[in-house]
Amino acid sequence: MTHANRHTILTGDRTTGPLHLGHYIGSLRARVQLQHEANQFLLLADTQALTDNVGRHQKVTANVIEVALDYLAVGIDPAKSTILIQSQVPELAELSQYLLNLVTVARLERNPTIKEEIRLRGFERDIPAGFLTYPVSQAADITAFKATHVPVGDDQLPMIEQTNELVRRFNHTVDRSVLVECVAVLSQVTRLPGIDGKAKMSKSLGNAITLAATPDEITKAVNNMYTDPLHLRVSDPGRVEGNVVFAFLDAFEPDVQKVDELKAHYRRGGLGDSVVKRVLNERLQALIEPIRARRGELEKEPAEVLAILRSGTERAREVAGKTLSEVKGALGLSYF
Repeated sequence: MTHANRHTILTGDRTTGPLHLGHYIGSLRARVQLQHEANQFLLLADTQALTDNVGRHQKVTANVIEVALDYLAVGIDPAKSTILIQSQVPELAELSQYLLNLVTVARLERNPTIKEEIRLRGFERDIPAGFLTYPVSQAADITAFKATHVPVGDDQLPMIEQTNELVRRFNHTVDRSVLVECVAVLSQVTRLPGIDGKAKMSKSLGNAITLAATPDEITKAVNNMYTDPLHLRVSDPGRVEGNVVFAFLDAFEPDVQKVDELKAHYRRGGLGDSVVKRVLNERLQALIEPIRARRGELEKEPAEVLAILRSGTERAREVAGKTLSEVKGALGLSYF
């Protein structure tokens, strides 16, 4: 693929906490590969994180470095991927303002992702305006870099749909093609369950394994994983469906034949949960150990990490500024 034909990728994470295995399998692993194939922008979404973290802004800003460390530790190369801080690119906020004029409150409230997030947070009608409109902010993030592909989980598909609606509405309004529609890129494992089996993995729910987890933390998490509550004796047949241990093995064990054999044995009986958990624990320990070690080395050089973020953000501002100039020109807002 020549440079001229490379896709432009925009992806990122809210800076509300260190990243975990759900992020890794959902998008981080793919991002490491995509940086060799595309022009990739990785956004540290601190502005978006503030929409539902009023009074907890110190946590949000502190986690900018935490998430950046996770990116670098898993193999993101700042020479190949542009890592930027959302709040430090004011062009994104200005573009959001223009896009807000193209969507109604009713449409935002119908967004399935927003509806679910509002339910989870118990906002009911007391919804922070910034939270309600963050699909528009996300659309600005994507369109500012003219991203053609956006890696997301399946729960984010409504956000991509709304982004493309705004692109079409804007281009129709100004009667020219300025903004670019994007395609959602789903990973093979679109959502990893939490260790409790009740919801998707989330640090705030206490059911996550972070990328910086210690060996003891990993072992404890695996031992606490939800399996089959009816699998009371080793000899009993067990259910694989809904079994978190097997969901993790499907996601992280590259030896598919090995996993299939474990599933068959578990289903017919004679295979204890402790044995399957030991297999998973060994796999996760091997996966996280080099990430944790690399992260530890990076933590010793905070100035270097900040320099990477500063350089990436400056590069991102150049690209976003060019798009914003085109948008303002199309809207007749270029006066000088």
